[in-house]
Amino acid sequence: MALANLKGRVAWVFEEENFDVDLIVGVKNIKITDIAELAKAAMETYDPAFAASVRPGDMIVGAGNFGYGHPHYPPLRALGHLGVRGIVAESFSPGFWRGEISMGTPLVSCPGIVGAVSRWDEIEVDWAAGVVRNLTRGTSLAFEALSSADYLMVETGGLLPYLKSQMQTA
Repeated sequence: MALANLKGRVAWVFEEENFDVDLIVGVKNIKITDIAELAKAAMETYDPAFAASVRPGDMIVGAGNFGYGHPHYPPLRALGHLGVRGIVAESFSPGFWRGEISMGTPLVSCPGIVGAVSRWDEIEVDWAAGVVRNLTRGTSLAFEALSSADYLMVETGGLLPYLKSQMQTA
């Protein structure tokens, strides 16, 4: 089984280095456990209409060291509830990377991506070819391949399904 390509619009571009994902829902909302309520708070300080404008399959784009800070899960759970399916960034904070890959979130490290896309451009992550295509502009950029374990974690839906699959093959 191979990872299905990700295809969707760029719902937001975070251009700042060292972006703390807690800001996606706001620190005051980080402990909200109701996913629908948390999703309503997602991105409201950046774009109050974000929740209404995002569509299933959309992606987030970020600059270097995306996810810096405390790697909390609620912000990405909120985005996922709204339909965001992955993040393409110049690079990721190691703690964020490990936590989100373990949750099965598709993360793509793609140097140069911030300058190669604009909000609402349609993009495609082609896992087999190792490129992110900007379908709106007709351009593409190579991305850093996932390690085999990270690939399998994303493919199976996270660490627990990955470990279960490994136990079945042992």
